[in-house]
Amino acid sequence: MAKPRKPESARSRYNPSRRSPGAAQPTATVELPPECSFDPPAIPGYVEWDEWQRSRWDSLWRSPQAFMWDETASATVAMLITYERAVLSGTAAAWQAQECRYASEALGLTPAAMQKLGWKIGEGANEQA
Repeated sequence: MAKPRKPESARSRYNPSRRSPGAAQPTATVELPPECSFDPPAIPGYVEWDEWQRSRWDSLWRSPQAFMWDETASATVAMLITYERAVLSGTAAAWQAQECRYASEALGLTPAAMQKLGWKIGEGANEQA
């Protein structure tokens, strides 16, 4: 039987005050608006997408996480959409599925990535109705 954790112990690896100097420190939480109100950037000219992919571009740039992106995220968003299409259509190689996951995390689109980035989606006014 495993010993119970004692995070308050100075010797415990679960004690946050015992982190090594190079370890990531907890960040302040940033509350994101429920929807990004900025206009999405233009779709890169080097991609040829169908209607679903164009719609996905707009929806990603309207997501709460897009509030924290700038135009340099355009290439990552474009790659994510391309990989998502391949994964969802069943034509993706394993590396494409992996890159899709990495892009999602880099953009803060997963709950774990949001937690690591210190992002939290705020409550919207329309939820009070």
